[in-house]
Parts: sequence; C-alpha cells; structure tokens
Amino acid sequence: MMFAKHLRPRVMSGEITCSVRIWQSPRVKVGGRYRLGAGAIEVTRIREIGMDGITPDLARRSGFAGVVDLLKTAKHGRGEKVYLVEFVYRANPL
Repeated sequence: MMFAKHLRPRVMSGEITCSVRIWQSPRVKVGGRYRLGAGAIEVTRIREIGMDGITPDLARRSGFAGVVDLLKTAKHGRGEKVYLVEFVYRANPL
C-alpha cells in the first residue's frame, strides 16, 4: 500500500491510522503487512463504505485538508468501490 510522499512521516509517527481507497476490489487484506520506510503498516480492518461515508472528519483523519483533496488521491484506476483501510505502523515489522 503506497502513500503520498507528504503523508508518509505522519503515517510512520502513528498520527494517520486510516486511508480511503477507491478500487475495483480490495488490494490489501486484514493482517497484511506492507513496507513503509524502515517498518511496515499492518492492516487491522478494511470495509467498504459509500461515498457519503467520506466526511470532512474522515478526510482529516486520513491526512487530507478536506474531502476534495482526499478524492484527488484516493482513486486508483477504474475503481468505483470505496474502502476504508485502518492500520497500525510497525517500526519493526518482523
């Protein structure tokens, strides 16, 4: 799972613990670990939400200034399903 460069330090500090993704189908799984910096994020939950679930508060929790800012980054390819991915950062992923 990739993050915009400006979000990476906040993910690694634990400030950001969720991400909204727009995919055709999930690209991560619960329990999966995805390398980031010297550590990895571990997905703790993933669930499909509606577009109306993308609130200004959720956008801020995901590291963005607002919903429009988040949506510019969240869409990947032809995806139309909205997923909320929750995770923890593990400095020592092993």
